[in-house]
Amino acid sequence: MPVSDDILSGLIDAALLAGAAIMEVYSTDFSVDHKDDASPVTEADQRAEAIILEKLADLLPGVPVVAEEAVSAGGRPELTSDRFILVDPLDGTREFVARNGEFTVNIALIEGSHPVAGVVYAPVLGLVYAGVVGAGAGVANVVKGAITDWQAARVREIPEGGLTVLASRSHCGPETEDLLQRLPVAERISAGSSLKFCRIAEGVADFYPRLGTTMEWDTAAGDAILRAAGGRVVTLDGHPLAYGKHGSGPVKDFTNPWFMAVGHIADGDLPALSAASI
Repeated sequence: MPVSDDILSGLIDAALLAGAAIMEVYSTDFSVDHKDDASPVTEADQRAEAIILEKLADLLPGVPVVAEEAVSAGGRPELTSDRFILVDPLDGTREFVARNGEFTVNIALIEGSHPVAGVVYAPVLGLVYAGVVGAGAGVANVVKGAITDWQAARVREIPEGGLTVLASRSHCGPETEDLLQRLPVAERISAGSSLKFCRIAEGVADFYPRLGTTMEWDTAAGDAILRAAGGRVVTLDGHPLAYGKHGSGPVKDFTNPWFMAVGHIADGDLPALSAASI
């Protein structure tokens, strides 16, 4: 089903409103709690999610929403069709707590197990990214809640000198270090949250490997934007990262496999890149 301009605008508006609520909490001496998996959660996560859920109910009535805090509280919706929404109201809570500004609001529309539209808003940085697969991606400044200066976002050609690699500020294990040792890396940049996908989408980096646990709401919005900008997000066997997974046994619902986000990588180069990661 095509994603209309009205739907994309509605997703952007929801992200901006959530970001405003986050910044209200950010300016206070907020407290930090921890969920059952020991990950941090704040009032900002909860307020932002409530705002997004209310807006999505009006924008896309009847479309199921998988939202991080609701799922953590046991509220997983039934996905009776191949269309649903993934929401991370505050991606990078550790960055939020550390007050380094690299946290985002993530909203993605999924169809047929793949992201078709996504919005990532970084309220401290004053940047919003949005994309519709097949129609393109863009980035704009946000000043006092108003969007200005939309610019097209597109992945770049890989520089002759090698890859610029984005490594997670909070998560970078020995498997990732081993992979990077086997690739032509010219530069490494640290970044938090889903901004890593967006940096590749706007052509300032080339590669983001994530050899560790993530959830679908962590990645879907950035994945959509990167795909819309001409990049891709693939598992280690080269297949596109899929969404709407329902695990059984030791596999948790909505858990992603290890993946690689890449910019301008030719199909013929994917097998070599995948082989290097194994």
